[in-house]
Amino acid sequence: MASVHLQSTSGFAQQIQARSHQLRADEPLSNGGTDSGPAPYELLLAGLAACTSLTLRMYADRKQWDLGLIDVRLRFSRDEQGQEKIDRTVAFGAQLSPEQISRLAEICEKTPVTKTVRRGTEIVTTLSQAKLDSCS
Repeated sequence: MASVHLQSTSGFAQQIQARSHQLRADEPLSNGGTDSGPAPYELLLAGLAACTSLTLRMYADRKQWDLGLIDVRLRFSRDEQGQEKIDRTVAFGAQLSPEQISRLAEICEKTPVTKTVRRGTEIVTTLSQAKLDSCS
């Protein structure tokens, strides 16, 4: 359904290929990186934000609702006990009825990436010392 390819030769800056798209990831200067791209948690939040907006737009288009600008803001945090939380705030540029807002709130909870994050996903890791081809 989705895949990415990453290769790293040194340091924290990462080159990522997703289909024909080139992305970068890095750590901020405060974590020893060069801040040449978003940090991994920022990329996770970006995926959730994009999925939220795309799903809301698809739903609204089917209903022929004008949402105007969709503004999605996410914040990842971890408390002293290690509990992790993502706060998501969604705002719309168009005037919407309370019923529309209520339905859109329900749709936010049903986006594919929201479901994946909430459910948790098994990660199977295989390590190899085989010579790998470089990213193209």
